[in-house]
Amino acid sequence: MSLSPRPALPAQVVALGWVSLLMDASSELIHSLLPLYMVTVLGASALAVGIIEGIAEATAAMVKIFSGAISDWMGRRKPLLLAGYGLGAISKPLFPLAETLTAIFAARFLDRIGKGIRGAPRDALVADVTPPAQRGAAYGLRQSMDTVGAVLGPLLAVALMSLTHDDFRATFWVAVIPAMLCVLVIVFAVHDAPTTLPRPARIPISRAELARLPRAFWWLTGFAALLTLARFSEAFLLLRGENLGIALAWTPALLALMNVVYAASAWPLGRLFDSGHRRGLLIAGVVLLVAADLVLAWGHGPWAVALGAVLWGLHMGATQGILSALVADVAPDDLRGTAFGCFSLASGIALLIASVMAGALWTWVDPSATFFAGAMCAALALPGLLRRIR
Repeated sequence: MSLSPRPALPAQVVALGWVSLLMDASSELIHSLLPLYMVTVLGASALAVGIIEGIAEATAAMVKIFSGAISDWMGRRKPLLLAGYGLGAISKPLFPLAETLTAIFAARFLDRIGKGIRGAPRDALVADVTPPAQRGAAYGLRQSMDTVGAVLGPLLAVALMSLTHDDFRATFWVAVIPAMLCVLVIVFAVHDAPTTLPRPARIPISRAELARLPRAFWWLTGFAALLTLARFSEAFLLLRGENLGIALAWTPALLALMNVVYAASAWPLGRLFDSGHRRGLLIAGVVLLVAADLVLAWGHGPWAVALGAVLWGLHMGATQGILSALVADVAPDDLRGTAFGCFSLASGIALLIASVMAGALWTWVDPSATFFAGAMCAALALPGLLRRIR
């Protein structure tokens, strides 16, 4: 099917895209260096990195279920967006001030709590302001802009590390600027959508309310969790780059490369989703993840890691925005925030398990074993997807 011209997306979607871009630029500037900082400066093991990353991301996911449900109960999304992005901005100065693993963990924990507060209300607001026929493109655009920020952050990290002669702390301080700009965009450019939906009498986290979520939603949630087991934390992509000979200052470029591919693919693939190419996109996304893990397991040298990063980015572009659009399609309108919170909770728990297992395999077996295990988990997701499609 051709991708014919369509009405412009709502201005709110574009504003939320800028919010995501600025915060991701700030976060990824730090996160593209943080695993290496923990290992090379603070003397942490890969297992410790996996535990810290896993707990941080799982915390974000657990908070999302409450923030999404609270936004449904309030009938407003902006206050939670402001609180979540505000906490993220406050956490940024803590990273250059931290001198121990405990301090790094505390900063990462606060940052991820902020992410948890903002994630589900933001995704629900995109659906609130976007017509159903444009949701694939809307989530794709927001994800693309988010990922542009995730490209700019690592590129800034490469430039600043080169200019400061590998001074991690000086580089981390620069991340404070886009984080503050992000908060200003929310204050002045993001607004709640008018709604006539009835507000729940109480916060909708109960067996009766969750029972209203359809079977298709729970299938999507399980499928996404299984994919997350195969993907684990991107910290291991960075560690693999350093492991295979990429210079310390240039390792963040791997994250930038992955996110360039992710940003370039998310929006057009979201439009393909709107045009009806749903099945093929999800199948392709799983196959790409298997290929990425195998390349990273078998590869030798920087070019193998770069190819793995490209395949990983294509997988993200073919799945992440599309899974969000599917959740928005199947969730009841008045439980949309709750649905995104439950979806994120399952993925966050899976990420905690995956990151700890990845760190254990890296430390006690071999770095290749981490990615072989990821390929196996992704391959296990494919038969279930094919059965569901039939």
